[in-house]
Amino acid sequence: MIMTVCLVGVSVRCSRFSCFRSVAMRIHAIHTLYEERLARSTRPFLARGSKVQRCRQCMLRTHLCICKHRPLATSNAAFLLVMFDDEILKPSNTGRLIADIFEDTFAYIWSRTEPNLEMLALLDDPQWQPYIVFPAEYAPEREVTTVTLEDGKRPLFVMLDGSWAEAKKMFRKSPYLDRFPLLSINPDKPSRYKMREASKENQLGTAEVAARIIDLFGEHYNAELLDLWFDVFRENYIAGKMNRTLPEQSSLSILEAFMSVDDNRQPKM
Repeated sequence: MIMTVCLVGVSVRCSRFSCFRSVAMRIHAIHTLYEERLARSTRPFLARGSKVQRCRQCMLRTHLCICKHRPLATSNAAFLLVMFDDEILKPSNTGRLIADIFEDTFAYIWSRTEPNLEMLALLDDPQWQPYIVFPAEYAPEREVTTVTLEDGKRPLFVMLDGSWAEAKKMFRKSPYLDRFPLLSINPDKPSRYKMREASKENQLGTAEVAARIIDLFGEHYNAELLDLWFDVFRENYIAGKMNRTLPEQSSLSILEAFMSVDDNRQPKM
């Protein structure tokens, strides 16, 4: 299947339908990892909706593409997404929304026996102070409730991105993560993630968790920005899945209104 590819500063033509767009945007770690994973596939990834014509960056139906609206945050934080093998290929994945907004986002495919050497080097890089984002009940002795940084360091929030069963497997079978503190959240609201069925009521999508973590870190504007960007993606994804039109008061209009308010809420570096 041929899908739309939105490249930096060029016009892209979709070969199976008439569609031209000119988009200047940043190619981030998730886009790169997706192409690498796709290139080594020995057979097509046949998830539900695999025959739908999608943008290869936002993974939405082409007529619902949101790439040109993508915001970019000013942040002192970084994210490392450790992704289960097929998670990167799923259109419903929300980890890519983190990389959309936070420039310092890294992403690698998880391997139980051969962890990526670049990823291991990143975890050892002295500029970063890694925190594993995972429920504290799985390692209560490692739990911390605040982000306390050593001089000259920036937080690196490590997200295990996959289904709940896959995330637990990655957590249990990644001994190189055992030395880092555990940062968890207790969500006070149910998930707005309606694109997959959660095994527990209080489970959030990856981007929703990241928003709570960045809020805990003190970047409240960025937390709200990520929440609103998640709403834009969710609304457009469901509209495409259900063949619905977007509401007049769309999530995108709410995001744009939020970003247009100049009240010095954005963090200063």
